[in-house]
Amino acid sequence: MTLLPLSAAVFEQAGIETFLPLVGGILLLILFLVVFTIRQYKRCPSNRVLVVFGKVGAQRAAKCLHGGGVFVIPLIQDYEYLKLDPMVIEIPLSGALSQNNIRVNVPSTFTVGISTDPVLMNNAAERLLGMDERKIAEQAQDIILGQLRLVIATLTIEEINKDREKFMSLVNENVAQEINKIGLDLINVNIRDITDESGYIEAIGKRAAAEAINKARVDVAQQERDGAIGQALAVREQTVSVAREVASGIEGEKDAERKQRIAVSAFEASAVEGENNAQANIAEYNAKLREVQAEAKRRGDVALAKAQEMIFVAEREQELARLSKEQLAPQEIEKKRIEIDAEAVAERSRREARGEADAILAKYLAEAEGIRKVLDAKAAGYRGLMEACAARPEIAPTLLLVEKLPEIVKEQVKAIQNLKIDKVTVWEGGRGGGGRSGSNGSTADFLSSLIGALPPVHELARQAGIELPGVLGRVREEDIGGETPPPANSPRPTPSPAPAPESSTGGPPPLPKGPHKA
Repeated sequence: MTLLPLSAAVFEQAGIETFLPLVGGILLLILFLVVFTIRQYKRCPSNRVLVVFGKVGAQRAAKCLHGGGVFVIPLIQDYEYLKLDPMVIEIPLSGALSQNNIRVNVPSTFTVGISTDPVLMNNAAERLLGMDERKIAEQAQDIILGQLRLVIATLTIEEINKDREKFMSLVNENVAQEINKIGLDLINVNIRDITDESGYIEAIGKRAAAEAINKARVDVAQQERDGAIGQALAVREQTVSVAREVASGIEGEKDAERKQRIAVSAFEASAVEGENNAQANIAEYNAKLREVQAEAKRRGDVALAKAQEMIFVAEREQELARLSKEQLAPQEIEKKRIEIDAEAVAERSRREARGEADAILAKYLAEAEGIRKVLDAKAAGYRGLMEACAARPEIAPTLLLVEKLPEIVKEQVKAIQNLKIDKVTVWEGGRGGGGRSGSNGSTADFLSSLIGALPPVHELARQAGIELPGVLGRVREEDIGGETPPPANSPRPTPSPAPAPESSTGGPPPLPKGPHKA
């Protein structure tokens, strides 16, 4: 029973001892955050501009504050102050060239300071941050000197000397506009004196002084003259006044009568004038009424004409739309149809032409292939022929000539087909007349036929004007007028329809030398 309270007390004491360091750490962290926040919260005095730079926002290089405060985020932001204290800048300007080419000296003092305008504060933050007062004054002095020379160059000596207000206004305007670009504001301008190297301004001063003295002397003389004239006028006025008073009594009575008559006449004249004015006013009102009526009528006519014009324009647009729909639209459709048909015909013609060209090309390719194969076969045959005649190469031309004999005969027939032939000689095959047909062997018959065909071949070669190779033999010719006995197997002459003289031996007549014309 006594152990349970003791254990609870022990555990409670152990929990408090464990919790105390954690609470202490949290309190220290909170205290650190408070101190850090206080240190990073920067307040801006009234005579300074707080510039926060770093990551301060999109498209901004710095954030400027005049008064108040801002929290500066560590690592990504930093801050610096710009002083607003006025700066007095001495401008010892000398030798500035004026408009009339006279050099003047304008020593002056300018008081400037960093502006609190938001735009100008940003300019100062971008161009003057981190610079001391001496460097800022040097930059401002260069700018002021340039603008002051520029202003003097636009004015004459007289304008600078006399119209000081205009001169100061131009100086303030030009200088302020330029120093605003670096964030400065012009507070005061003090021109101490204006002199020139040639003494022109001093001469102007002397001339002005002389003119003032002369004017003063003239004023004194005029005052003395006015005094004498005044005294004489006073005496004369006294005499005239006495006479005037005497005459005024008499004139008073006559004047009263005259005034009475004038008053009556004036009343009558005013009555007539009133009537005339009333009639004139009536006439003027009538004229204005007619003018108003005419103007109203003219406006009505103009409005009516414009309305009719708009009606005519609308009717014209409607008529054009109708004509476009009824006439131009079918013509446009027909034009499109004709263009499409023409394009289709042209496309069909192009395709047919391409097809015909492909067919012709295929035909010529096939023919060329066939000719190539024929030539290849002939080349192979000629190659085999030359290999077969390798032992006796002189036989190859004979065999080739024998192959070409049908073409030669064909061409010879073409040459004589239109000639009139009165005699035809036919030779037989080469068999002997004494033997029985087929009595010899096939080889003997072939050789006999070949030998019997040689004379006609020689005759044809002679007629064609060609020379046969020596392997085909040579036909012996006798002297002119002699007789050549026919060979044993020579062809027998066949009588032609026209009788021909025969030799005494009964054989065919001798062949003449040279080509023989049938």
